[in-house]
Amino acid sequence: MVEPVIANEQHLPSPILLPRPREDTEHGFLLSLQSLLATVVIAVFVITFVVQAFQIPSESMENTLLIGDYLLVNKLRYGGAALGNLLIPYQKVRRGDIVVFHYPINPAQHFVKRVIGVPGDHIRLIDRQVWVNGLPLKEPYARYSSSAHDIYRDDFPQVDYIVQGEEGRWFEELKKDVQHGELIVPLGEYFVMGDNRDESLDSRYWGFVPRQNIIGSPLVIYWSINNRDGGYSGADTASDKIMHFTYALTHLFKITRWERTFRLVN
Repeated sequence: MVEPVIANEQHLPSPILLPRPREDTEHGFLLSLQSLLATVVIAVFVITFVVQAFQIPSESMENTLLIGDYLLVNKLRYGGAALGNLLIPYQKVRRGDIVVFHYPINPAQHFVKRVIGVPGDHIRLIDRQVWVNGLPLKEPYARYSSSAHDIYRDDFPQVDYIVQGEEGRWFEELKKDVQHGELIVPLGEYFVMGDNRDESLDSRYWGFVPRQNIIGSPLVIYWSINNRDGGYSGADTASDKIMHFTYALTHLFKITRWERTFRLVN
């Protein structure tokens, strides 16, 4: 039997460390850059076409949505982007849906309201009760925080109401869409209202929401904080946002509304 030959370690040549080829270094850098770019592209794709985060800044949707709720909005539900139209079956905007949209008067602002009227609907409010197509609308979600009666807010539409400024244009256009005391929602437009009816700046005051302004619908409350609990109450400037972030980190367990976090929005 032939034994394997083992070389004497004393006669082995010392290993020589060769400089790493420049090509390998450049290749590693390119791989890292490609990975970073792929991450950025995926993030942009998700934000553009799939979901986007929004914060509730006002009380107009209480008690369905509260100030301090952070939402993930489903941007594919209504097929707002062309990609969604081509690849994924999308739903029509329906009466009762909660939607996030570009504010028609200032598209840079995002509003969230509930759809009350779809194209062709006849809308009327009588002593706060919403009537659609001649029938009273059942609204278990509606909240009324004021006992005082407002003739325009609670008995809508009022064609003789006069308002100056940018929002005043709506009151002139309103007359064209009113027949027999009912507001008729035009094709491609939607009439929206906040659930907190007495504290909502909505379609009663500035008009319809065009279909192309609708971004999507809230999917889930991924975080909810109580800004009113003796802490920070708003974030307008960059310094305000830094203060908000710092306060949230240092008071995380105190201000988080755990019972609302990860709650589905319906």
